[in-house]
Parts: sequence; C-alpha cells; structure tokens
Amino acid sequence: MVQLTRRSVLGAAAGTAGSFILPRFAIAQADNRPSITIAVQKISNTNTLDVMREQSNVGERIFFSSLWEGLIGRNWLGQLDSVPLLATEWKRVDDKTVELKLREGVKFHNGDELTAEDVAFTFGRERMFGDTEPVAGKTIYTTEQNITGRADKELPIEVPAVARRSWPALLGVEVVDKYTVRFVNGTPDVTIEGRISRYGSEITSRRGWAEAKSYVDWSRGPVTTGPYKVVEFKPDNYLLLAAHDEYWGGRPPLKEIRFVEVPEVASRINGLLSGEYQFACDVPPDQIAGIESNEAFEVQGGTVLNHRLTVFDKNHEQLQNPLVRRAFTHAIDRQAIVDSLWAGRTRVPAGLQWEYYGDMFIKDWSVPEYNPELARDLLKQAGYKGDPIPYRLLNNYYTNQTATGQILAEMWNQVGLNVQIEMKENWQQILEKTPGRAVRDWSNSAPFNDPVSSIVAQHGPNGQQQQVGEWTNEEANRLSVELETSTDRARRREAFKRMLEICEREDPAYTVLHQNAVFTAKPKSIKWKAASAFAMDFRPGNWGGMN
Repeated sequence: MVQLTRRSVLGAAAGTAGSFILPRFAIAQADNRPSITIAVQKISNTNTLDVMREQSNVGERIFFSSLWEGLIGRNWLGQLDSVPLLATEWKRVDDKTVELKLREGVKFHNGDELTAEDVAFTFGRERMFGDTEPVAGKTIYTTEQNITGRADKELPIEVPAVARRSWPALLGVEVVDKYTVRFVNGTPDVTIEGRISRYGSEITSRRGWAEAKSYVDWSRGPVTTGPYKVVEFKPDNYLLLAAHDEYWGGRPPLKEIRFVEVPEVASRINGLLSGEYQFACDVPPDQIAGIESNEAFEVQGGTVLNHRLTVFDKNHEQLQNPLVRRAFTHAIDRQAIVDSLWAGRTRVPAGLQWEYYGDMFIKDWSVPEYNPELARDLLKQAGYKGDPIPYRLLNNYYTNQTATGQILAEMWNQVGLNVQIEMKENWQQILEKTPGRAVRDWSNSAPFNDPVSSIVAQHGPNGQQQQVGEWTNEEANRLSVELETSTDRARRREAFKRMLEICEREDPAYTVLHQNAVFTAKPKSIKWKAASAFAMDFRPGNWGGMN
C-alpha cells in the first residue's frame, strides 16, 4: 500500500514567485489579434468560476478549452475521447492506483510552473474535500446555496459534496517526483482514468489559492493553466478573459473573449445580426432558418452528451406513492416534444445512458412508453384525488425550457395530474427544500464513458438528488457501490441495468425527456468549429480568423 504523507497529499509550501514577463515577441510587435463578444443566457449559476462549485452546462461552456484544464482532456472537436492534456501519459499500477507523468514547462496564469505539488494540492482537503472522508455510500446533505460574502477560505459545503460525488473513495494524490503523481483509491475502481478526465478534476495553482484573500476572491479569478485568464468578472453581467501568452499549447488566437449575459433569445440574435456580438449561444431550432436566411450567418451544433430530465421529490405528499410518479412518466409524449419544439434535431434516447458507454450500454432498454390510459389507471390504483402538485421551472435556462414545461403540464393534466407550474428565478429556489418541492427540470451529462459518470454520480448515494434530500433507494445505493468498486465488467453491467429499472420504472427518481442539443450562431466569416458539447473551444487550431 502506498503511504500518503501530509506533504505528498497537500503539497509543499509554495516559494516566492517571480514577476510575470511577456515573451519578447509579444512586446516587440503590436497585438493585432481580434477580440470577440459572446452572448449567453447565463455565465454562472453560483456567481463563481470554481469548476467544483459551478457544475453546470453554462459553466462547461465558459471553462473548458478557455480557462480550466485537467490532466487528461477530451477531444472536443472529435468524438470526445480522452487525450493527453496536462499529463502526457498515464498507466495503471494496480486496481486502486493510476500514475501520471506531467507535461513539463506548463505555466499557470501567475507565471509559476505546474508541478506535482499543485496536483496534490488540488485534490487535497483544503481545496476539495474539506472534512469529508472517503467512505463509499455516504451521502452529504447540502443546501445548494449561492456563495456570497464569504470572508475566509472555508469551502462551501457544495464543493466537498461534488468532490465526493466525483471521488467517493480517493485517499489522496502521492507526489512521486516533480513531474509524477499517483492517484491512490481506497477501493478497486476501473473508472479512475475517467474520473481524472471528468468535469471538476481540473488543476489550480497552489500559490494562487494561498494568495487569495477569501474563497470568493479566489473563485472569481482562479489561477489556472488555460489559454485565457480572468481579467474581470461581474456576476450576472459579464466575464472578460485575456490571452495567456505563455500557454503551453501555443499563443492563443484571440486577444480577449467577453461573455455577456443576454437572457432573451431575441436580444442575442438581434445583437449577433447587428454586429454587437460575434456569437449567440443557445439558439432554439425554430430560429435557425431565420438566422440562416441571411447569407452572412450560419448556425452550428447538434446533440451533446446531456439528457433533459424531469426529476421527482418522493418526499412530497402526492409523490410518496411510486405509482403516481410512474403515471408522470407514462403521460409524456416525448417524440411529440422532439418533433414540435426541436424540429427533429434531437432524439428520445434509451433512458439515462449513451451509446459511447460501449459494452456497458443496455441496448434493450427504453424510456417508459407513452400510454395515457396506463397513467390514468396508475393514478386510480394510487388513490390520487387530484391534489395540486407544484412543478418548478426556470425561464429558458435550457433551450425551449418554458415551452417544454407548458407542454408537459398539459400532458400531465390530461391524465388527471393536477400539476401547477411555478416559475423560479434561480437554481437555489428550484432546489429549496420546502413543502412545495415536488417536480422540477434538470439535465444529466456523461463526462466519461461509464454509467458511474451519470446515473451514479447524479442519483447514487453521493449524487445531487440524494444530497439535496429528494430521493433515495436502498437497493440502488448498494448497486452504486457495486458499480464503483467491482472490476467484473459483466457484473457491473447487470448492476447498471438493475439501477435503470429502479430509477426509471419501479421507484422513479427521474424520467428522461430527450437528448439535449446545442446550437450556436455566428458569421460565416469566422472560421471556427463548434464542439459536440456545451464547451466552446478557442484554443490554437480552432480559429481561422475573421474575414
């Protein structure tokens, strides 16, 4: 067993840093690189840029390929397969240990070189885990609150909650030498490499953390290794990034990137057409034809590894009986939603899974059938008397969210469910634990190609749904531990199939609506390619200039 010392896990004390010096060529030549403005519906739900705190679709768009980087990356412009990033190679030592070689010469935004000590710090208690312990199957109850005014370095409870969602059994990171680290798990885990590549496992500067006055100060200007660095962040308004000219991957092609919050779809599109914005994000499918009727513009995008869900709080009086939740699932005509709101540009998937799971994909599984008569019969069996059931919605945080919510409410009402829409302003209000929390919107992603990354990470014992106290199931929790610790592929596959049966049919925690799709509009003169993800890639190699 590898012995983890305090020094190896938390890293050595940072030394005095030198001043930041631009390369000579950058000083000698005028900077003629373009600056761009991107209109988004939201920059951050938590008013932070902490990759552990802002676990969201909007965060993925801002963070990856621009600001944050992990040891193992994803091929954003390809099949989202794993690629070397801050680590150049990795190998299995045993079922509990993975060793990685770090890329030499990588510079943080403060000019410091990335070393193994920064990696160990990133995965240590001070930055990630707090006082939580690596015990599989332990739920951390959270309040999901936005963090404001925190004057010290105490972690918001949501950070260790996400850490244990991602790393339930990680003992720590061992520093082997300056450029070599070992991730040491407390249990066997065939998914360690996937966890290293997942959202939330990106690396931060130890000195950058130490020099920040408070958690909030750090979280609004984290020191990372990405091609762009934070210049200014005004929550609910804009985020300004500037080129990090010592970026290990080459000089960034853009001088500055400004993300601005423009909640209204029409305003984003009008700003694009007028030249105020170079990109307009989250374009609904019914707007694509209108944009492309102007020959100077185009819309890129398609499906991403994210599914839209309806989620249930089984503690609500009207939802305690699983028959009522099952009725919800059978009252939905999912294909009608895809056809009417998405113009067929997405699809109804086989439950909470993706084909890129490979042999872990359950081919003979499907979402609950659309069967209004069955839904009515289930309500009759449950003795449901028509009492109101609240349905919490945000105003188009997701593309077509409000329209989808209205259609769903009508479908549910047609089978006898007295669903009443409640519009909320933010995720804190959506997740607030009050007597009115019953049904809500959500989405789930698959950050790596194993069910552990989705159904376990979001609905297992450390998943958000259990962390906020909406749902739990003893058998599903046991199976989650099985999926996370077994090295028997066939056994893991059977555990996953049984989890789908529990979570989607027998004791519904959620029901999948459709696969999510993302569409981004821009001038044709900008030579840039959209990723098959929420992330927007502006690294060297994905920018051909503005003609």
